[in-house]
Amino acid sequence: MNQAVFLDRDGTIIEDRHYLRKPDQVVIFPGAAAALKRLQDAGLKLFIVSNQSGVGRGYFTLADVENVHQHLLHELGRSGVRFEKIFFAPEAPDVPSHGRKPSPQFLFDARDQFGVDLAQSYVIGDKLADLECGWNAGVKKCILLRTGCGAQVERDFAEKLRRAVVVNDLDAAAHWILGQVQPAGRLTQ
Repeated sequence: MNQAVFLDRDGTIIEDRHYLRKPDQVVIFPGAAAALKRLQDAGLKLFIVSNQSGVGRGYFTLADVENVHQHLLHELGRSGVRFEKIFFAPEAPDVPSHGRKPSPQFLFDARDQFGVDLAQSYVIGDKLADLECGWNAGVKKCILLRTGCGAQVERDFAEKLRRAVVVNDLDAAAHWILGQVQPAGRLTQ
């Protein structure tokens, strides 16, 4: 079984641009590519899990989402970062959805499609729904970043966050996760 890191997109890897629809609006956080590369080099599989309700709300199309993802993959790929898959839920919040966070369904799909050991994997995000997704899937640890909406989430939900690790950014999250990894690339218990 493989260990993985499931990452939110907006506010976690890239700046949250409020219904981002164009590739030229993508701004990758400083240090994000290097942090992702370190996780990948330690043997962790990388996935993006994102709610993209702008599609369901009619603000942009599925093609717009795909164009943004292709641009993001290209830019991070220049640093050698490779994602196994990008999962995203295009439905609006009031519409039934297969994978809209906090649903753990996309993590279960990654388990089934890629042999991911969820109990040895991590979720990183900037919203409570990101962490709830991970908790609902039984991951080893959920990490809240203070980027994006994270600082406000930390203030508003301090009690719920006792189960999470809270750090400043993706670089700090990678550092924390890699502190759990033994030299042979195996995660500690």
